[in-house]
Amino acid sequence: MAFDKYVKLPGSERKPMPGAAKTGVLDPNEPMHVTVVLRERPAAKNQPSLAELVASGRRVSRDEYAAQYGADPKDVQEVEKFAHAHGLKVGQVNLPARTVALTGSCSAFAKAFQVDLATYQYQGSAYRGRTGAVNIPTELSDIVRGVHGLDNRPQAKTHFRMATDASAAAATSYTAVQIAHAYNFPTSVNGKGQTIAIIELGGGYKSADLKAYFKSLKISPAPSVSAVSVDKAKNKPTGDTNGPDTEVMLDIEVAGAVAPGAKIVVYFAPNTDAGFLDAINQAAMDKTHKPSVISISWGGPESSWTAQSLQNYNSALQAAAAVGVTVCCASGDNGSTDGSSDGSDQVDFPSSSPYSLACGGTSLDISGSAIASEVVWNDLPNGGATGGGVSATFPLPSYQANAKVPPSAATGNQGRGVPDVSGDADPQTGYLVQADGSQFVVGGTSAVAPLWAGLVALFNQMIGTPVGYLNPNLYQKVALAAGTFNDITSGNNGDYKAGPGWDACSGWGSPNGTAILKALSSAGSSGS
Repeated sequence: MAFDKYVKLPGSERKPMPGAAKTGVLDPNEPMHVTVVLRERPAAKNQPSLAELVASGRRVSRDEYAAQYGADPKDVQEVEKFAHAHGLKVGQVNLPARTVALTGSCSAFAKAFQVDLATYQYQGSAYRGRTGAVNIPTELSDIVRGVHGLDNRPQAKTHFRMATDASAAAATSYTAVQIAHAYNFPTSVNGKGQTIAIIELGGGYKSADLKAYFKSLKISPAPSVSAVSVDKAKNKPTGDTNGPDTEVMLDIEVAGAVAPGAKIVVYFAPNTDAGFLDAINQAAMDKTHKPSVISISWGGPESSWTAQSLQNYNSALQAAAAVGVTVCCASGDNGSTDGSSDGSDQVDFPSSSPYSLACGGTSLDISGSAIASEVVWNDLPNGGATGGGVSATFPLPSYQANAKVPPSAATGNQGRGVPDVSGDADPQTGYLVQADGSQFVVGGTSAVAPLWAGLVALFNQMIGTPVGYLNPNLYQKVALAAGTFNDITSGNNGDYKAGPGWDACSGWGSPNGTAILKALSSAGSSGS
């Protein structure tokens, strides 16, 4: 094939990061790793489309998913021809995730996809960037749905916040066990037989810290924790508690404290558009560890993503739903603007995907082992606040039809409302954690995603089958049952206020875990 006629890849347009400066050309021999996303295999006769499958509440095994909805090997062959024609090597082919990994030099990729790659400086560090669209040969225009990794800017941010005085002695804090008691988590199960996947885009954990932490909680044996490398990233602690180590440890310690019998598998990936996507796909389709729930505490405003990324990540989350995996995502720590560069109201992605269980934040006061008070977490303007609002990208899902989701304060349109649920996130009523040899207090919606992931693992063990794509059941049955949520009716996150029922800063509220389990057991766990 000649591959001499090109078209723009829809949704691939990039701009420099706000405030970034172009500083020079790249070494043409710099090695690169790029992930190409392919179209879904056409549905066989009498087979529902992927969207129809998920909407029906049915699910398939990972093998069935690969055979029915993964990439067509013939499409992979076309990409391989293109790669070889441009001196690129084909790496891992992930048929269920519909991805093909390509490696090669900077100059080869620039020529293959007709992009101008350059070095940009942003907040004291450099990244490889591009502007404009990615271009692909016309022969691939019906096959390729995304090209990720040409640009390696940091794609997502952590969603944890340190307490003003984070020392364990000075701050009001709780262990995750105390919070689980206040939220009435089931106590007859511990997550045994389940695997919780945690996605991390930097930092690492030290086994000595985990051992000491769980010993301090009198949890014995300590939860099983293992690391999986995605795109050559590894468990690599930085030694800086202000960096990603705290995110990693918070996620593991919260999930492990509430579901100590579950296996915890941490997928370490580069903090890039390609790395994050590859991690979600790898966790969702992992036939070795078989996670039943994924916890994600990284994200960014919808405007910080390309349109192709929003859609391809959403497809990856939809695939997780199809194989019965619940994905819990932090909703952000910057209120209704989500820290957007222009100050407009935005929601955080990937929590804004309709296939994510979006986790918002509250400020929790516990007296004894019971909730004394609980309001929306908002320490603005000097601190953080729970993310929440209305998506400008994803339309209102059918399961939210009766949730009274308001029009977007930014666009006036009605879209996917965020969050779905909430939990303690205020760093001033935060979680006691241990990282890099010291104990301190941390909050943020980063804590709520693993809290809910641990709760889902308990549900899965008790029910005997994964609850999977929880959102339809949550809105149409569970949240409507008496006593399943602690309704948060006081506070705001900026432009959205709490009120009775669902709202765009606390969702349905914080969990009454045992009541939710009862409602799920009676409703069935299929998500229908």
